[in-house]
Amino acid sequence: MSVRRLTEDEIVTRLRELAEQSSGGRVLLGIGDDAAVWQPSRSHRSVITTDALVDGVHFTRETMSLEDVGWRTTTANLSDLAAMGARPVLATIALGIPEAVDFEDLLALYRGVIACARTERLVIAGGDLTRAPALTIAMTAVGEVRASSVKRRSSGRPGDAVGVTGTLGASRAGLDIARGRVTLSQEGLREEALRAHRRPRARVREGQWLAASANVHAMMDCSDGLSTDLARLCEASALGASLESIPVAPSALAAAEALREDPRAYALAGGEEYELIFTCAARAFAHLARRFQECFGSPLHRIGTLRRERGIVIAERGEEKPVSRTGWDHFDGG
Repeated sequence: MSVRRLTEDEIVTRLRELAEQSSGGRVLLGIGDDAAVWQPSRSHRSVITTDALVDGVHFTRETMSLEDVGWRTTTANLSDLAAMGARPVLATIALGIPEAVDFEDLLALYRGVIACARTERLVIAGGDLTRAPALTIAMTAVGEVRASSVKRRSSGRPGDAVGVTGTLGASRAGLDIARGRVTLSQEGLREEALRAHRRPRARVREGQWLAASANVHAMMDCSDGLSTDLARLCEASALGASLESIPVAPSALAAAEALREDPRAYALAGGEEYELIFTCAARAFAHLARRFQECFGSPLHRIGTLRRERGIVIAERGEEKPVSRTGWDHFDGG
């Protein structure tokens, strides 16, 4: 059955049945009316974010399923909330549907959205449908955070340690594998890379944990690549950074070596990581890392230091070399 043969009301009814799987008590009115109604918390700030994915620009159906697309769309929004230290509350979805997409495709997309949303108790509260020349999914998500815990990318301080919540480059390795650009013989590494690309996890609980610390000053997610996103944090804070190390994921290391690329450069250029970049008082990093390991069972990685000199550099053979932006840019595709 194709979308063209269904009315908008019929599609909404079927999607509402799926969305109700993620419903929560604070959404007073969800899908089916002109707008959603929810009960905000009086003691918290609302955090709002929007992400859009377009077929042929942000994903291709040759390298991932539509369930994966739905999952990754939700992850992108959850990651933005995580970067602010927020707890996810609700989301709305706008779908642009081309003629070639049938109803089973649409259900698959929504199943991916709901599956990811349920991992963080994010309620899908409504949205919109329209015709479009390419499949487009745009999500707006709302979260809540205590006023004292809000983290911004502009709050870095000179001398702050710069850290990330995980290794980098696995998603890029997954894309290269899916495109047939590289082959990894070790099955575990191949699975790690494809999972990072198709079913990434937002660091929601980690973001809330870091945001609760007064020693953490600035934070943002690493969705467009470390070289690009760290530059954005530095510019917002009117500072620069000196990089000391780049934590490269095992699958990314293997892919970079197979492609005869520098693993550090490979990781710097990788996008859609959904790790968190943060800065904190240098003296507090070791203590934070120890507690983080105890809480989440994974390490924090110190990658460098903020400094007053603008620009990002990395120590290489005893010299400081500038790091250029090599991550994703929505308007030049680089």
